Amino acid sequence: MEIKEIYLKGILIVNPRVFEDNRGYFFESYNFHDFSKYGITDCFVQDNQSMSDKNVLRGLHFQKEPFAQGKLVRVLQGAVLDVVVDIRKDSPTYGKHFKIVLSEINKIMLWIPPGFAHGFLTLENKTVFFYKCSQFYNKESESSILWNDPKLAIDWGIQSPIVSEKDAMAPSLESF
Repeated sequence: MEIKEIYLKGILIVNPRVFEDNRGYFFESYNFHDFSKYGITDCFVQDNQSMSDKNVLRGLHFQKEPFAQGKLVRVLQGAVLDVVVDIRKDSPTYGKHFKIVLSEINKIMLWIPPGFAHGFLTLENKTVFFYKCSQFYNKESESSILWNDPKLAIDWGIQSPIVSEKDAMAPSLESF
């Protein structure tokens, strides 16, 4: 497993070692020992999965303390443009974002610690998105930031994605 850090401190790109042969493939999607070398010793308490058709945008979501979640995300089928935004107010990269394509082909995973808003845009029909969470879902703690907030300047590559009413009404980063 190859794990790389990026400019947003705490975000990790995880490239598993994939073993392929005429039967298909095998890879280890999580290994506590490998992740603990990067300080990630979280206990995962909840797994979530969603399926969406092309051009569905979900996000930018997060949970506030004391229920903030770390997430290990990946795509089981299809592809997404995955985006994280640093919402740690004391961070030098506050308000900055990172994006990466995650797909069933590249098998890249992303570790998103607490303190980041997260969203994704599906690039194919029937995309299945999977994430392991370090904290249980808590309705009172859930929050979001507007996916197209001009201050964030995220280029999603699409003008009118399919979004939920809740995501369309999310507040700006500034009002967060």
